Amino acid sequence: MNAMSRLEVFEPAMCCPTGVCGIEVDPVLVQFNADLQALEASGVTVSRHSLSHDAAAFTAQPLVLREMEAGMDRLPVVMLDGLILSTGLYPTLAQMQQRIARAAALAAKPRIKLGSGGDCGCAPGQCC
Repeated sequence: MNAMSRLEVFEPAMCCPTGVCGIEVDPVLVQFNADLQALEASGVTVSRHSLSHDAAAFTAQPLVLREMEAGMDRLPVVMLDGLILSTGLYPTLAQMQQRIARAAALAAKPRIKLGSGGDCGCAPGQCC
């Protein structure tokens, strides 16, 4: 995994920050919590934000606010490196690993840089 990847999870209000609490624990949340721990162990930076415990994180992220305006059923919103990975569900470990690997592959591709002002370096009128 790419140690530079950052995964952020914006979750609905829950009894505790991870949702793994109370009398009846949702098995999806238990699995998701374990999946996040596996990603952290592989070098991915993971942060979780619960609406009931960290509302400021939601207001600081315009993409998350836009999803919430579309409906609270859009939570959880899972973001990878500032882009939305999923909404309305908890992705599996395999899904998250696949997206992280894809993002790392794209980041590793060389970028073409144009000269200042968009100049390609060709003589005037000679660009291909």
